Amino acid sequence: MSTTAILLKVPLFSQLEPAELERVTEISRERTYPRNSVILFEDDPGDALYVVAEGQVKVVLIGEDGREVILSVLGEGEFFGEMALIDDEPRSAHVIAMEDSTLLVLRREDFQGILKQTPSIALALLRELSRRLRRVDEKVGSLVLLDVNGRVAQLLLDLADEAGSNRITRRLTHHTIAQMIGSSRETVSRTMRELVDKGYIEVSRREILIRDRAALEVSAGRS
Repeated sequence: MSTTAILLKVPLFSQLEPAELERVTEISRERTYPRNSVILFEDDPGDALYVVAEGQVKVVLIGEDGREVILSVLGEGEFFGEMALIDDEPRSAHVIAMEDSTLLVLRREDFQGILKQTPSIALALLRELSRRLRRVDEKVGSLVLLDVNGRVAQLLLDLADEAGSNRITRRLTHHTIAQMIGSSRETVSRTMRELVDKGYIEVSRREILIRDRAALEVSAGRS
């Protein structure tokens, strides 16, 4: 897939005029990362925006004991490092390739030049920052107020909303889900089995299908 086609999947760039999109394409640089490699370290200088062209990455915090807390899992067309485009602060988390991945890199100096010429990108960036802040608020609330069953239900609903359907095709192990909701793999595995037994979800090797959205919303405290 061409760089331009990939950028069209990114909310920041999807509404650009062809000439504007071409300018963004020109400043994009492609980099590849093997599975389990660190793309960014927490506290690294924030000097670029990254777009996932192929593969899957995770944004994580790592404790002194080595325990990981996954803040988000990003796939094709999603991006990270946007805060570095606004402030000069260091990276706030590690980013690690979950599989062999190809990324597009837009350096801050180049991107800020585009921002001055194309205000629509700045507005899209503000919308995305607002959306991510709301998601952080929801995640904090679920960690405080919901049990593991509720947190799993909340995560599945969020992933389905991102996909725009009841089919979740993002590749997530039970261990990864546990790291995303602050639980253990064993507890998540037991909870997923219960959701399957109740008919709320259906799980295959390639996807998770939400069969009873209303029931999941009750578990997640949304109703």
